[in-house]
Amino acid sequence: MKKADELINKTDPGWTVVEDWIKKAKNKVEILPADLSKAKEALYQTQVTTHSPMGAIVFMTGGLLIDDGWIRILGSGNAKCNRTLPDWNKGKSFKEFGDSASFLLIADDAIGGFYILNGGALGTDTGKIYYFSPDNLEYEPLDITYSEFLQFCFNNDLDKFYEGNRWKGWREEVSKLKGDEVFNFYPFLWSKEGNDIDKNSRKVIPISEQYSLNLDLRKQLGFDN
Repeated sequence: MKKADELINKTDPGWTVVEDWIKKAKNKVEILPADLSKAKEALYQTQVTTHSPMGAIVFMTGGLLIDDGWIRILGSGNAKCNRTLPDWNKGKSFKEFGDSASFLLIADDAIGGFYILNGGALGTDTGKIYYFSPDNLEYEPLDITYSEFLQFCFNNDLDKFYEGNRWKGWREEVSKLKGDEVFNFYPFLWSKEGNDIDKNSRKVIPISEQYSLNLDLRKQLGFDN
């Protein structure tokens, strides 16, 4: 594994580009401050260069919150979002730091949806992003790269993308959510009974619990047979 200092690109840092995108963003973007020692550790564990947008976000931010925290893009962790990109993936997409990952969980949202960078596990389109959707439990190919995913978060019409999955007063509730929590809905969003989000009951649960639940439900429903 390369040392953190070897991964820090001082001549052409990707953060310059990402920061410029954020300044021009149509959607609300909050940059969570990074702690330098934690940022170096997370960069070392991720093994990506800061020339890349992903490496830049891991090293320069504790994460990014989009639309008052509706989407959380993982960085090196912060009190508001105390998960790091490598820590969150350890035990899910790889066993030990430095192992090659067949997918990478890069971001998630307040309703228990997960954005995944395909490393081969989800199809032949390596390097493209999938959305593990809570309303059908499918891995939906978005046909965009990590950089394009950032642009999607910054500028896309998120009301349209999440049509039917935002309830009245969602923004106020989501803004109070911790970065390691999600809303869990009953009836489930993927069920016929759960397709009107304003009628569903919802409670806050740890995101790790929701991720495990989504995977278990996929198995129970026969998706992964």
